[in-house]
Amino acid sequence: MKFALLGTALLVTVPVMAQPAAQAAAQPLTLERVFASPALGGPRPRVLKLSPDGRLATLLKSRTSDKDRFDLWAVDTATGQSRMLVDSEKLSSGAKLSEAERMNRERRRIADVKGITDYAWAPDAKRLLVPVDGDLWVAALDGSVLRLTQTPQTETDAQLSPKGGFASFVRDGHLFVQPLAGGAEREVAGETTPKVSWGVAEFIAQEELDRFDGHWWAPDDSRIAVARVDETPVKQVTRAAIGADGTRLFTQAYPAAGTANADVSLWLVNPDGSAKVKVDLGPSADIYVARVAWAVNGRTLYVQRLARDQQRLDILAVDPNTGASRVLASETAKTWVNVHDYFRPLKDGSILWASERDGYRHLYRLEGATAQQLTRGRWVMDELVGVDEKRGRLWFTGFADSTLEKQVYGLDFRKAGAKPQRLTAPGGWHEAVMDDAGQRLIVTSSTPSQPAQVWLGDGAGKRLAWIEENHLDGSHPYAPYLAAHVVPQFGTLAAADGQAMDWRLLKPAGPGPFPVLMQVYGGPHAHNVTRKFTSPIEQYLVSKGWAVFQLDNRGSNNRGMAFEAPIFRAMGGVEVQDQLAALGWIKAQPWAGKVAVNGWSYGGFMVLKLLEAAPGAFAAGIAGAPVTRWELYDTAYTERYLGNPVTEPAVYAKSGVLGDAAKISDPLLLMHGMADDNVVFENSTALMTALQRAKTPFDLMVYPGATHATPGLEVHTWITRLKFLGRTVAPTGY
Repeated sequence: MKFALLGTALLVTVPVMAQPAAQAAAQPLTLERVFASPALGGPRPRVLKLSPDGRLATLLKSRTSDKDRFDLWAVDTATGQSRMLVDSEKLSSGAKLSEAERMNRERRRIADVKGITDYAWAPDAKRLLVPVDGDLWVAALDGSVLRLTQTPQTETDAQLSPKGGFASFVRDGHLFVQPLAGGAEREVAGETTPKVSWGVAEFIAQEELDRFDGHWWAPDDSRIAVARVDETPVKQVTRAAIGADGTRLFTQAYPAAGTANADVSLWLVNPDGSAKVKVDLGPSADIYVARVAWAVNGRTLYVQRLARDQQRLDILAVDPNTGASRVLASETAKTWVNVHDYFRPLKDGSILWASERDGYRHLYRLEGATAQQLTRGRWVMDELVGVDEKRGRLWFTGFADSTLEKQVYGLDFRKAGAKPQRLTAPGGWHEAVMDDAGQRLIVTSSTPSQPAQVWLGDGAGKRLAWIEENHLDGSHPYAPYLAAHVVPQFGTLAAADGQAMDWRLLKPAGPGPFPVLMQVYGGPHAHNVTRKFTSPIEQYLVSKGWAVFQLDNRGSNNRGMAFEAPIFRAMGGVEVQDQLAALGWIKAQPWAGKVAVNGWSYGGFMVLKLLEAAPGAFAAGIAGAPVTRWELYDTAYTERYLGNPVTEPAVYAKSGVLGDAAKISDPLLLMHGMADDNVVFENSTALMTALQRAKTPFDLMVYPGATHATPGLEVHTWITRLKFLGRTVAPTGY
């Protein structure tokens, strides 16, 4: 579930920053245009990086003719000139993706992406490693490319070694190393044992721990840490991928809550496959390998070991020659420890680390047994962006100013009592990446009135050049519709415990009453009420007379553990109370008419829980790909919040949907992809059975061959929703 059960799959939010120019009368926005190319929000840059020498900023940029196909572009940081480095269509073989790669993309939330999905810079800043259609290419800055692999199999998990001597990749569960200076590839880790793979992250690590790497190079190219994954203990399930041209059966190792996980061990090996030793991960094998990193000098390997109940995380310091380990530091919690990527070893041997030990995620500096807190306050640090060790300065994103706005901050971390300095403009949402030396920032900025702009800045936050200005002028794809653009309103509601919950509202001009669509997600690690450019689908709904409302209830992310923790052992409890409180507030407004609720994934689960908790309160509900039995969901996500179903059966029964399904009496539309490997289709068939036994009618739309994200089916899913809402709430057309 990768933190948030696919996030808000229905809200195609696009980031950004300047003020648009005045426009003529708006053209009517159609549903087909919302999802057509070019994207209404303009270019959608992905995978932003700076070259090791800082001369180029690189990004994956979508085509105007196909918003889902990405090519590799470079921008000169001195002149601002941009050019295409690698044309994905010229390298494309048209080869069909393997099932493993297709599912990997699903878990990365890039199921709809075509062309180039990732790339890596060589340390000499002269070459890049580019995977395309399952094979690997090395691209030079002059536009020339060299094919590195050409096999029927798919090469995955490709990396360049830190010194640039090797490329590494996984083929059919075996780890290979290819010298870039020439010579044959060499298998360095692998075996013929069934269900065993080397060098890749297991399903749980990818889906729930946000770890996609399965091997890690030492800084000097001398050693590789390699994960060995044995799925023998994992329950094998048969997944039926029901498609338009028939049904394919896949046997999948799926660790459902309360069952065995894969056996994951960690090994160290030389690039030629010699000197292999096993890492001591402790006495229990029933743990998660959450993160792995090397010390700057390569003399220590750091491993984050997470307990099965996720209430303890240990940082292990490992000797790379012997595999011996010791506990360097630990994090504990009465609820759960949130895993993150903000672990940065420094040259002086100390470590930058993020912790929630005071109730909010803040930065610390670990030196031996001591931990110096670097940021503090009733706000959450979000991401560690960059570090300049020489000057003792770091950069991070966070919410010190507002939970609605992510800002970039700088901090002199070696100065006692130093305060963070905000480097980005208020009123918007800012993401950032930085070069390794901590000299240049690439910032993606968004406001409710301007779609995503990407710019190059210095360490003080001064803009040096545009990477993607995305100016809202007359040639912009959104220009014909700009005059009708509705800027959202924001506010807060008090939860039952007094905590403030953010809400966002878009509505047509005039007094109303307007039918209201409550967009709900509600699950952990989600943050949906933000000052970003609004999704075109929401603008379309407003143009059809709908008011669109969303609340970030308790359990949501980036407000501290007191706001997150109420869902512990109680999913489907306080979130439902909070959304019903929001419903009461909406109904008290003079502009509000009938109210419907719509959600996907965890949001679909929430729709069902809301209809069960308050029959007659909603005019209709739309539940997409809902979890209905948490026992069907995987170990790491479900046990983090609900515990183990073997020892906590009552918690699972109360949090599930099926026990109270007979209470649903309002019009319901149920939607699900029939090849969903995340929230499996069985969740919906179980609900169908319960509703049929209760003699409860409902509408149903299923999608043959579609996975959890239903890529390419957005127009149909919204036609289906709007026709249903037209019958049950308000005739709107589409």
